[in-house]
Amino acid sequence: MLGGANYPGNRRPEAPEPTATPPEEVDAGDIIRVDTTLVTIPVSVMDRDGRYVPNLKKDDFRIWEDDVEQDVAFFASVDKPFSVVLMLDTSPSTQFRLEEIQDAAINFVNQLRPDDKVMVVAFSESVKILCEFTTDRSKLERAIYRANTNSGTSLYDAVHKVIDQYLSRTTGRKAIVLFTDGVDTTSDEASYETTVTDAQELDALIYPVQYNTAMDMGGIIQAPTVTIDVFGQILGGIFGGGGGPGGGGMRRGRRPRGTSPGDYEIANRYLQELADGTGGREFRADTAQNMTYAFAQVAEELRRQYSIGYYPKRQAQAGQRRLLRVRAKQPNLAVRARDSYIFNPNGPEKSAQSDPPPVLRKH
Repeated sequence: MLGGANYPGNRRPEAPEPTATPPEEVDAGDIIRVDTTLVTIPVSVMDRDGRYVPNLKKDDFRIWEDDVEQDVAFFASVDKPFSVVLMLDTSPSTQFRLEEIQDAAINFVNQLRPDDKVMVVAFSESVKILCEFTTDRSKLERAIYRANTNSGTSLYDAVHKVIDQYLSRTTGRKAIVLFTDGVDTTSDEASYETTVTDAQELDALIYPVQYNTAMDMGGIIQAPTVTIDVFGQILGGIFGGGGGPGGGGMRRGRRPRGTSPGDYEIANRYLQELADGTGGREFRADTAQNMTYAFAQVAEELRRQYSIGYYPKRQAQAGQRRLLRVRAKQPNLAVRARDSYIFNPNGPEKSAQSDPPPVLRKH
């Protein structure tokens, strides 16, 4: 060899210095392997004037799991598309307001980002998929206008179908916008309890937009008083004074028929549990103006979120519920995030592999 190994023409190329591999970015709706156990949570932050707070950093947050403070290991200011299921209650109680509902729903779709996908579902006694996930706004508008009122309200069955057959198989960031009075009358496959559990196991936000139908149904029902000041309700619920659902899940001793104050009390608790258990928010929309405002607030929140993650200090067991608490270090800021998750080691794989290890569904 000419000149030996050190001769410039005979030297082997030097191997590049090893560099640290940056952590893989993890979406709030992704599935990750259990050997990392990274749990990520979408969060929204507002000040006392109801404005969303931008430009926060990882060090601005604290998070607890089962009252044990965790180290924030992942942080991102989320700007990725959502898959949103828009669920419209088209039971008889909506017959006098369907046009208002459709107009508000179309305005909501138009306020989402162009790459957000939307699916439209209408439910009465039956559950109808009016449009599967698409970014085509004209197609979505036509689907919304195809919604027609019909008999019965299979609310629980509709929530179960959307979660089980669609969102559980959808990757990425996910949300449900559920427009309903919350009263179920005809479900026979799912219940209050089973759908609340479904929601808590799903890595998706749920935003119930609730309207009061007592007067629309002939004024024979003395329903609980409903505040229609949506903006005041939002701030009150975040900073204190807003009442959450009482107690745990309620067993259905009978099917609610929408004919008593008790039916509406069940509806209120149910929708509040869906929101609290997933990190979404409940809105009241008893006027056309409040309806439009509520949809606009949901669209804005979906555009303005952070994602934070941590490695649990104690490993969860399959089916175990873990309580979550997220706070901002800066004063006078309110963080909206889900209050728990259920560890699911059997989530779907992104691709088929032989003998795949367990995976963790993040919430």
